[in-house]
Amino acid sequence: MHTAAVVGTGLIGTSIALALTGRGVTTHLIDHDPDRIRIAAARGAGIPGLPPAPVDLAVIAVPPSHTARVLADHQKAELARTYTDVASVKELVHAQCLALGCDTTSLVGGHPLAGRERSGPLAARADLFEDHHWVLTPTPETGELALNRALELVSLCNAVPVLLEPSEHDRAVALASHLPRLVASLTAARLLEGTDHAVRLAGRGMRDLGRAAAGEPELWADILAANAAAVGPLLAELGADLQSAAAALTRLAGGDPRPQGEALAELTRLLRRGAEGRSRVAAPHGGPAAQPPAVLSVAVGPDRDRELARLLGDVDAARLDLEDVVLPDGTDTPAPPGGTVALLVTPDVADPLAEVLRGRGWSVRRRPSTPPTESR
Repeated sequence: MHTAAVVGTGLIGTSIALALTGRGVTTHLIDHDPDRIRIAAARGAGIPGLPPAPVDLAVIAVPPSHTARVLADHQKAELARTYTDVASVKELVHAQCLALGCDTTSLVGGHPLAGRERSGPLAARADLFEDHHWVLTPTPETGELALNRALELVSLCNAVPVLLEPSEHDRAVALASHLPRLVASLTAARLLEGTDHAVRLAGRGMRDLGRAAAGEPELWADILAANAAAVGPLLAELGADLQSAAAALTRLAGGDPRPQGEALAELTRLLRRGAEGRSRVAAPHGGPAAQPPAVLSVAVGPDRDRELARLLGDVDAARLDLEDVVLPDGTDTPAPPGGTVALLVTPDVADPLAEVLRGRGWSVRRRPSTPPTESR
């Protein structure tokens, strides 16, 4: 790829342009807002305006409701030999492209799964997509050249390509992105009704939700509307769980001891399912799903409490975090000589912590990463 055009110089479009320009691709910037083009060009993202001849690839980086029309217009004007887009909804956009008579042999749908709380060209970064998934949704009519160009784009942006069918993509992002974004917004909106004291007490959980709720409401309304068929049923299922939780809490607040056991069990069940679901989430930047903790067995003497205090003090001094601690068998009585304390840590922490503890005189052995069944 030698030449490219980016249509839409917002956060995603400008970030793509910065990445391409940084890799030596002559990139042209197109936008209906001249100020955004000027800002993107001033940041080194590319050349303002239309190219003198068709480019190798044009990236359509506009909201989903405008993607098909913008693509049709630029195909008619012969902006590029091949095209891709970055809309976060694929099935509806593809259907609209077909309805408008777009040449879908030269088109590959795309969706880079990266973003920031801020929007616009000032927030753009050349490394925004590094190690993030970038979904491509080729269809049976997609040409080989178009797919290869799209794959090259993903590579130039240092992202990780994932090939899905358009409908499969939409169901996946409805669950992994669109539903959480909507729920975050609805939860953050409760802050409007909170007292100043309550808002000041908001901790990390609410701040994280606030970050998820940031962004352009109009753009997200456009995205959710375009993927309504996939998001709506998920929201209904979530609503049923919320109703179950609300009913359980109402019973628990009622003071009648008879139904409270069942209510607490229902609340625990809902929270447990949340914990189980969380364990399936991939690590940041497309890494593997959460791994079982590593287990370090540390030999302790008969004075369990004193030994445990010293051991945990040495862990604190190492500034490394524990996931859990499992005390020796028979935790209600002092451990016999030769007992062990199991330290559960993330796999990346295991070797550094073992080295530190050995340096402080502890006998440490790393065990297979199967969590013990009993913890304190």
